[in-house]
Amino acid sequence: MTAPLAVDFMCGHFTEDNIRRNFFDSSESGIFESIGRLKNLRGYTVKEFMANLEALGIGQIIIPTLLTWDYWNQHAIEETFVWEVAEAHEEFPDRIFGWYGVNPRKRMDGVREMEDAILHKGFKGLHIHPHGFGLPPNHAWYFPYYAKCEELGATVTVSMGHTLDFMPGEVGRPMLLDEVALYFPNLKIVCGHTGWPWVEEAIALASKHPNVYLGTSGYAPKYWRPEMLQFMDSRRGRSKTIWGTDYPLVRHEESMKQVKELGLKPETLQAVLTDNAKRVFGI
Repeated sequence: MTAPLAVDFMCGHFTEDNIRRNFFDSSESGIFESIGRLKNLRGYTVKEFMANLEALGIGQIIIPTLLTWDYWNQHAIEETFVWEVAEAHEEFPDRIFGWYGVNPRKRMDGVREMEDAILHKGFKGLHIHPHGFGLPPNHAWYFPYYAKCEELGATVTVSMGHTLDFMPGEVGRPMLLDEVALYFPNLKIVCGHTGWPWVEEAIALASKHPNVYLGTSGYAPKYWRPEMLQFMDSRRGRSKTIWGTDYPLVRHEESMKQVKELGLKPETLQAVLTDNAKRVFGI
């Protein structure tokens, strides 16, 4: 029997226009170049990209309408729009989904836009990149978004931990999600980017709260911390860890190769790569 295909819970958009706009023409392009992420980076059509993923054993992806905010100059550094993800979803409605990128300054207009994306455009919930806004995820301005997601049975994903951009890092401490999880015990929350360098905080939250999960996005598997590997390969953590790449920050071919070289139990690979995302996000 063929193993089910993996699900990437955090995959950046990949079209030629999006890659050019958000990486090569971005004011932060020097950062991406310094860590070697622009090398051989190119855009694809939706069909090309999904065919490449299938060849690697990946069947479904969730694309954030990424909103990375310039902390100093107050404008978008990287931005993927709802219509871009909606078009890709229309082409592959069973394989491509979206996360709504929150700008807390949109207030209730943003909540209504998010609701429409979830109900009508194939979105599975929201994504927050808190660093550029300088607002931690337990800030009151996010709570209307959380309440609407819980009402709709949608998921909250948050890029936590360190950021490469020149923005405040303290707003990315995983423990800031503790208050959110306590207030919304029925809201599914994914602490993304492994929470590094506060990985143990992220593990503690996923262990404590039934509704909090640990996302691997943003870091290649060869850099995953030993305590995270121990957690995800245990009975306790196997059902609480969800694989993601944050493509193109981590390329799919490198992630799939490296994750299979970690020596994880077969049941752990099945859960982390596929089953947990399908269960938690209702794919």
